[in-house]
Amino acid sequence: MKKLGEFLISPGGGAEIVMGNTAIVRAMIESGVRVVTSYPGSPTPEIADAIRAIEKRPFYFEFSVNEKVAAEVAFGASVNGHLSCVFFKSVGLNVAADTFVQLGLLGTLGGMVIVLGDDPGANSSQNEQDNRHYAHMSYIPVLEPGTPSEVYTMFKEAADLSKKFQMPVILRLTTHVCHGKEKVLFNPFQVKEFDNTPGFDVKNGPYIPITSAVFPLKRKLFAKLLEFKKVVENSSLNKTDDNKNRVKGIITCGLPYYSLLDVLEEASEKPDVLKLGFAYPLPETLIIDFLKNHEEVKILEELDNIFEMEIKALAYDRELKTKIIGKKDMEEWMGEYTTDKVSDILRNTWPDILPEKNKSPEGNNKIPPRPAQMCPGCGHRSAFHAIKAALREGDITVGDIGCHTLGFLPPYNIGEVLLCMGHSNGTAAGLTIFNDRRRVISFLGDSTFYHAGIPGIINSLFNKHNHTLIIMENGTTAMTGHQDNPVSGRNFNEMVDKIPIRKVLEGLGVKSIREVDTYQQKRLTEAVKEALQEEGFNVVIAKHPCMLKFTRQLRRSGKELQPPVNINETCNRLHICVEKFACPAYQLEPDGAVWVQEDLCIGDGSCKQVCPTGAIIQEKKGGKTVE
Repeated sequence: MKKLGEFLISPGGGAEIVMGNTAIVRAMIESGVRVVTSYPGSPTPEIADAIRAIEKRPFYFEFSVNEKVAAEVAFGASVNGHLSCVFFKSVGLNVAADTFVQLGLLGTLGGMVIVLGDDPGANSSQNEQDNRHYAHMSYIPVLEPGTPSEVYTMFKEAADLSKKFQMPVILRLTTHVCHGKEKVLFNPFQVKEFDNTPGFDVKNGPYIPITSAVFPLKRKLFAKLLEFKKVVENSSLNKTDDNKNRVKGIITCGLPYYSLLDVLEEASEKPDVLKLGFAYPLPETLIIDFLKNHEEVKILEELDNIFEMEIKALAYDRELKTKIIGKKDMEEWMGEYTTDKVSDILRNTWPDILPEKNKSPEGNNKIPPRPAQMCPGCGHRSAFHAIKAALREGDITVGDIGCHTLGFLPPYNIGEVLLCMGHSNGTAAGLTIFNDRRRVISFLGDSTFYHAGIPGIINSLFNKHNHTLIIMENGTTAMTGHQDNPVSGRNFNEMVDKIPIRKVLEGLGVKSIREVDTYQQKRLTEAVKEALQEEGFNVVIAKHPCMLKFTRQLRRSGKELQPPVNINETCNRLHICVEKFACPAYQLEPDGAVWVQEDLCIGDGSCKQVCPTGAIIQEKKGGKTVE
């Protein structure tokens, strides 16, 4: 295989084993996408990784400061005549919603594909949000692939349809579709010469959804949608598996279809299957014909019962007698539709078509827990250790999204409330009202500060709320893969001037700001204590570079890390390093002895401050102690 970037940009075709997030980039190039925007969030960051691998990109790409801005940049490019694409994770659409719900009304001259990474199972999200609801509300069509090959095919279809109808089209991915791999056959394509002439013209609008324009815009959108439905009805992306079963049928979409195929391999009776390529609008005629030809039809859809409600309404309107079986219990509303999950659902629906489930011997299928934890040397660990020493019993701590969310876990137990990105200041402010006894401390990461944190800060200043904000600054968007943010000193494409958090705070009018390196634990403890004694709103900036990113950069440059720490004979087995500092490099023997797993230790030495006996030592080659 060629290097990833070379393969993605090569005009020749061929088959390669790639994940869905990689296949989509090749599809962007073949479709002639000119502008791509994003805000990082799992399960979609690898799309940007694939883009980064291309040295001479045929399109412009940026990480915007949040999803709303990303959608607006893509929209601006589209109304200027350029095919655009924006991608982000499921809950990112909540941030972009104010913009998103207008897009169908206003139209997109050059076309615009919106790639959404939904997360059934909440593998890396606060919830299992089903963004098909947004599509219905905004009248924006949705294609739903189930494999990397379908990601590639359906993106190109979405791009073509978006250009044809001059309306946005959603490509809805789910976690396993993003990250799953298969051999994908890519078509050859001709390198296009692009016209950079701005195409914006108010005659293509109107682009202002004021009251007088709302009804005409909506009528125009509905007319487009009616024409779009004709395409959906005749699309090859819908398919029927005819197993000659006129009693039982299944309607499904996306990844659940492929889980179903695996399950049906062992079925004594195979129902007919209608696989939908479009999640919205539905191919109504195709569905009605399928219902008419079956006595019972199971609706197999991941997360919410959106298909089910629509299909039941279709059947009711046409007075069909088909028994439509939707979600039968609460378990069908949650989790990923893996093969095991679909097998259980099918057994619950038609118990007689699958063999009895094999029960593994007790204990054989138990998986040891792997709790999330901060990396060795993480500045957040050092910060939480220091901050905890400044807190009193009863203090209320409000967390936010990012690596520092892990502060909620033992032994730190910091960050007792969590909603979404940037909520912490607003929530903390509410907790201070009618509260003259318990101090309130909110937390915010540097990327989230610029994403959605600033309005809450302004609100606390404007309304004179009394709480302390601790900004955990590590210079990167670490949890989603170390993407750059405004404090990094570069964007995706080039070096830029940093936008220092302190200067922004000063510009907003924050009077009390303390800035401390998190490895200076005593100083940080004192800074937090001082801040908590003040009335009004104040900020502590707890800074230290992300050590995972830093050590990776060192290794790539051929430089050696500091030597790992060791435990000497003065250890009195208080286990502060293990139980209260909780660095994963420290291991505990059954007899209480502590030892250091050297392949985990990065030699940062931040742990040496926590040992009251000085038992944690560090020596370079030759026996010289590291200070």
